[in-house]
Amino acid sequence: MAVEEANKTSIKGGEFLIKETSASQIFIPEEFTEEQHMIADTCRDFLAKEIWPRLDEIDHAKGPELISELMDKAGELGLLGTVVPEEYGGFGMNFNTSMLVAETTGAGNSFSVALSAHTGIGTLPILYYGNEAQKSQYLPHLASGAWKAAYCLTEPDSGSDANSGKTKAKLTEDGKHYVVNGQKMWITNGGFADIFIVFAKIEENGQTDKNLSAFVIEKSFGGITMNEPEHKMGIKGSDTRQIFFNDCLVPVENLLSERGNGFKIAVNILNIGRIKLAAAALGGAKMVAKQAIKYANERKQFGTAIANFGAIKHKLAEMAVGMFASESAAYRVGQNIDDLIAAHQAKGMSDAESKLKALEELAIECAIMKVHGSEVLDYVVDEGVQVYGGMGFSADAPMDRAYRDSRINRIFEGTNEINRMLVVDMLLKRAMKGQLDLMGPAMAVGKEIMSIPDFNTEEDDSIFAAEKKVIKNLKKAALMIAGAAVQKFMMKLSDEQEIIMNIADMVIEIYAAESVLLRVEKRIGLLGEEANSLQKDLAVVYLNRAVERVNNAGRSAITSFAESDELRVMLMGLKRFTKIEPVNLKDARRRIADELIAKNDYVF
Repeated sequence: MAVEEANKTSIKGGEFLIKETSASQIFIPEEFTEEQHMIADTCRDFLAKEIWPRLDEIDHAKGPELISELMDKAGELGLLGTVVPEEYGGFGMNFNTSMLVAETTGAGNSFSVALSAHTGIGTLPILYYGNEAQKSQYLPHLASGAWKAAYCLTEPDSGSDANSGKTKAKLTEDGKHYVVNGQKMWITNGGFADIFIVFAKIEENGQTDKNLSAFVIEKSFGGITMNEPEHKMGIKGSDTRQIFFNDCLVPVENLLSERGNGFKIAVNILNIGRIKLAAAALGGAKMVAKQAIKYANERKQFGTAIANFGAIKHKLAEMAVGMFASESAAYRVGQNIDDLIAAHQAKGMSDAESKLKALEELAIECAIMKVHGSEVLDYVVDEGVQVYGGMGFSADAPMDRAYRDSRINRIFEGTNEINRMLVVDMLLKRAMKGQLDLMGPAMAVGKEIMSIPDFNTEEDDSIFAAEKKVIKNLKKAALMIAGAAVQKFMMKLSDEQEIIMNIADMVIEIYAAESVLLRVEKRIGLLGEEANSLQKDLAVVYLNRAVERVNNAGRSAITSFAESDELRVMLMGLKRFTKIEPVNLKDARRRIADELIAKNDYVF
């Protein structure tokens, strides 16, 4: 096996923090094939024909019939079976292609929520955990759209703490059925779903299991009732309801996977949901950016288009910088998942097991991207409203819907606060298990800040040599603070959520900044430096933003637990590790904005 290929298949989740990645190891969106672009064009054409002209109608629909009808049309085009294997009626696309589909359809507002719930959390539990009989019975109907799916995990008293759910499943005396009783809430597609993936705890001899089990429940089983659709701040066209299971008889063969395995199913499916949400958020952000650019070119004030004003250029450029970074990081993760799937399959693992193992391995990066993608989208829609000015606040302009619809993404698939804590928790747990050597590098950084700084001026004229040194130092800053926090609080660190979120912010920014640098470096290798001058601007502006955010988060963390000499030394170390040569960021942003304005579109 070639060294580069070996590097790709030996990727460990979270290892980016202690290991340098080469540009050749990552996938960039510029490498998508003609076939993959055609798939994205099919999605775009579907949105243009069926969804965008009917956004108001979708939002104000009185029942679930319209969304269900649109899902049927999506099914006819194959959009519901992108990852379902061909033997079950799907297209069997790889993970990064499914990411591209998620991104493109992510511009579909409420419809994209229905689509992603069906194809993701509704279908994947059966695909990855179902036995052959369950796959054969359900997947062809789900891939075609003949049956729609919903995912029933959340309960009134169990949101982030999913395993505390109270829904019960009790075996009948003849051992042929489980009787399911309980209440689920915030169920997307609830009003028109034919299949429900339901999580419940099995009760036997008066004892209730500690962990959830998962069941595939057909609406036709009976015992299922529901409330009217929820009135929501955004994604109004998405059918969201409370679902009640009242003595619902479920055949024992509809237990998914093994008894007590439900929580693991939920966690692993959420990993997929998180990275796919990042892609969908990117698609939504690109649509808003396009609209904001066009409006800025059309809107005249003081005798000129507002696109000519520096303040507006700043906004348009910052939108582009955030989206370009999020896109770079998202598809880096997507390809890493594909590479690990292939590596596991080569070792004899089944297709489903390989995918689950790869996603579990990269759960840290999935959580990182969920936070980054949703917060980039939030920034873009907020600034989109501002570019539109007074019209941005009007329900007759597109920013109203975009602003409201974006907000759920910081709550979906685990809140961003939960995901931030997961990032650090998973890193530390892997370190404690010996799966990731964090403490060695953290101790090395601790020694480094007590030593005389290295003033080695040896010239390195490679692309981004200086910027890569900045990234390396940002990693040292995160390791320094994480190591010190672990030493200070030990097992009680989980109680210090503010510090954990500070560390997570550092890690997230490091991953995004490194990803965008690697993308542009690879682009330069493919297309030359002259053709990538604006992409270099995007990378440099993002890196400077990341340095500032890492410094702020690091200072906040250090001052939350360090005192006297330790405080002084750590702040000195943070200052050393967050140095970057000053550049004219205003001019870089203007160059980026001028390209967007000239092309009247988001072009990166």
